[in-house]
Amino acid sequence: MPKPSARVSGIVPSGKDGWEVHFAAMTRKEAGEDIIMLSVGDHDFDTPAETVEACVRAVREGYHHYTQLPGVPALRAAMARSSTRCTGIETTPDEVIATPGGQAALYAAVQGVLDPGDHAIVVAPYYATYPGTFRSAGASFTVVETRAEDGFQPDAAAIEKAVEPNTRAILINTPNNPTGAVYGRAALEALADICRRHDLWLLSDEVYWTLGGGEHLSPRALPGMAERTLVINSMSKSHGMTGWRLGWLTGPEPFITLMISLNLVTTYGLTDFVSRAAIEALENDYGVREIAERYAARRTVLLDAVHGMNDVTVRGSEGGMYVMLDVSAIEPDDEKFAWAFLDKENVGVMPGSSFGEAAAGHIRISLCQPEPLLQEAAQRLRRFVSNYRREAA
Repeated sequence: MPKPSARVSGIVPSGKDGWEVHFAAMTRKEAGEDIIMLSVGDHDFDTPAETVEACVRAVREGYHHYTQLPGVPALRAAMARSSTRCTGIETTPDEVIATPGGQAALYAAVQGVLDPGDHAIVVAPYYATYPGTFRSAGASFTVVETRAEDGFQPDAAAIEKAVEPNTRAILINTPNNPTGAVYGRAALEALADICRRHDLWLLSDEVYWTLGGGEHLSPRALPGMAERTLVINSMSKSHGMTGWRLGWLTGPEPFITLMISLNLVTTYGLTDFVSRAAIEALENDYGVREIAERYAARRTVLLDAVHGMNDVTVRGSEGGMYVMLDVSAIEPDDEKFAWAFLDKENVGVMPGSSFGEAAAGHIRISLCQPEPLLQEAAQRLRRFVSNYRREAA
C-alpha cells in the first residue's frame, strides 16, 4: 500500500510497556483462570437503569437523526449546569461543546491550542493517551514528574523550568489517573500563576471530579483563569456510562465556537437518542451519588486491608477509581513485581511506570471490583509480599 502519513504513524510508537501485564491477565481470565482483574478502569456494574430506559424511550420516540454539531441544545444546557457545579464558575451553553467521550474533548482541546511545532507540558503520572494526543497535533511536549513523597502534587518550580519560548499549554488531571491524587489549592494557584505570566492555556482533565476524596477545586475558578482554561469532562465515570461515549469541553465562548468547525470534519455531532438519555441523566444525576459512595467505600476497604503491610506505602489515592501503592522497598522494578504478582497470585495490576517515571516503583490498583474481591486481592498481596521477600533473601 502507499505510505501512511507520518502524523498518524507516529501517534503511538511501537514498543513494550506495562500494558502487556494487563493484556496477559485478561487473556488468562478469558481462558478460565481465576484472575482478579485490578488493571482496568471500567465499572464492574451497569449503567443506571433510569438512563437505559431513557435511551430506549428516545429510540422508540424516533430520535434517530442528525444532531446539531455542538450538541443538542438541551444537552449543552445540561452540560453547562454540570460544568458550573464542577468548576465553580457560572457556565452558559455557548461555553460548552458536546463530544463523543472525554478523549474526544481532550483531542479537540489539544487541536485547538497547539499548532505543529508548538510545545506543551504534561504533568505526570498521566493518563495513557496524553502523549499520543500531543503527537496527533504535531506538537512536542515535556513531561514534568511529580514526587511520590509529595503525594504526587504538581511541582510549580519544575513546571516553570520546562516552559520554552514555543510553549502554549499545560495539561493536568485532577483527581488523577493513575495516582488518585487530588491537586490542592496551593499547587493549582502556583500553576495558574505560571499560565498567566507566560500567557498559556491550561487544559484541565476533570473527568473524576465527582469521585474526589473532598471538595473539588477546578483551576477555572481561580482569578484570571476562566479565559485560559479548557476543562475536559465526561459522563463515563460520574454517571456509569463508559461505553456510551459522552463528554464535553468547557472553555471561553469564542474558542468553543471554533471547536464547532472541528466537529464538522471529525465527529459531525452525537447520536440523537444517546443525547436524549444523557440529558435526562444529567438533569436527574442518575447514579452520581451512588457511584461516588461506592468508590469511596471501596477505597476505604482496600486501604484498610493494606494498612500495616510491611514495606508497602500508599501514595496519593485520595480520589478517583484507583489506589497507588509504593512497592519499591520490595522490588524497585514495578513491571517485574506486577508480572510476578500475576504469576504467583493470579492478580492483574498495572505497573506504575506505564504512566510515567514519577510512578516507577509503584503498582496501580483499580477499584472496579466488588469489595470482597478487593479484600481477597489484598490478602493475596500480603502473602505475595511476604513470600517475595523470603525468596529474594
